[in-house]
Amino acid sequence: MLKVQILKPAIAALSLAVAASGMAASSETSAPLAIVIHGGAGTILKENMTEVTEKAVRAKLTEATNAGYAVLENNGSAMDAVIAAIRILEDSPLFNAGRGAVYNYEGHHELDASLMDGADQNAGAVAGVQHIRNPISLARLVMDASPHVMLMGEGAEAFARSQDVPMVDNSIFNTERRYEALQKAKQKLEKEERLGKDYQAALDALPLHYRYGTVGAVALDASGNLAAGTSTGGMTAKRYGRIGDAPIIGAGTWADNASCAVSATGHGEYFIRFHVAADICARVKYQGKSAQQAADNVIHDVLMPAGGTGGVIVLDPSGNISMSFNTPGMYRASRSREQPVKTGIYKAD
Repeated sequence: MLKVQILKPAIAALSLAVAASGMAASSETSAPLAIVIHGGAGTILKENMTEVTEKAVRAKLTEATNAGYAVLENNGSAMDAVIAAIRILEDSPLFNAGRGAVYNYEGHHELDASLMDGADQNAGAVAGVQHIRNPISLARLVMDASPHVMLMGEGAEAFARSQDVPMVDNSIFNTERRYEALQKAKQKLEKEERLGKDYQAALDALPLHYRYGTVGAVALDASGNLAAGTSTGGMTAKRYGRIGDAPIIGAGTWADNASCAVSATGHGEYFIRFHVAADICARVKYQGKSAQQAADNVIHDVLMPAGGTGGVIVLDPSGNISMSFNTPGMYRASRSREQPVKTGIYKAD
């Protein structure tokens, strides 16, 4: 009889343990997973895009989204998912990052990127690098293997060499389309300067599509962690070592598990001045707004009246996907447990 009395509590405890294990597995299986990416915002009109180009853009957005989501499905981190997606966009000549980056005034490519971990607000960024194939991966090394948040130019590349990152020739980022854009931008700038306009006025005279172009991603993993990343070639014909919002934590990139993750794209000077990415998450955290409401407030009510154009992708801790932009179009895509891959280019998508 004593033996039976001893076994009954043991069996009960084992049953509870099995049940708890099953509940944990069920909870992990049903945890929200999501990834959202963008490939830049701007004057993107259907009438100006060929069917072949549109198909190629949507295919690459789908590829990048699926690559990031595969990391999440295999219980990978949000940070790894963000990097997987962005590296694909950096290697595509369709976007202004990595291989498809715009040229600066001197005819070179200067690349910027940043990452942020929503779990502890750890971050890494690089600016003005010219010989790094995937700047987003170097930003990860800055975050994980250095005591710093942002490194720039030759210093960032010296750090990269210390981490055995291979250097590449700047010409690997060359594309004919971007070179033609540089020539047109320089002709426009020089014409404006001949008319007596200073550099600022000449820049303001450039069409908007010369001023920005970025790629980015935000992700939510099964552990409930958010991450965000952004990468860019910057502004066509930029001078004097100009740096935009993409590598600046709080302006172009922000992640906080208590509020949201954001990656931005647009006219970087405005996104820096208005601290766009962090402001959106602050409105979620302190004002109790939804991520969509906060994004719309900042993009349409704060940025646009000041003259700032562009957009953001946003994820909250529940996996809610938000996108907001005040331009005619924004390259974008998303995927979650509940939603298969969905791509967008124009406002109507």
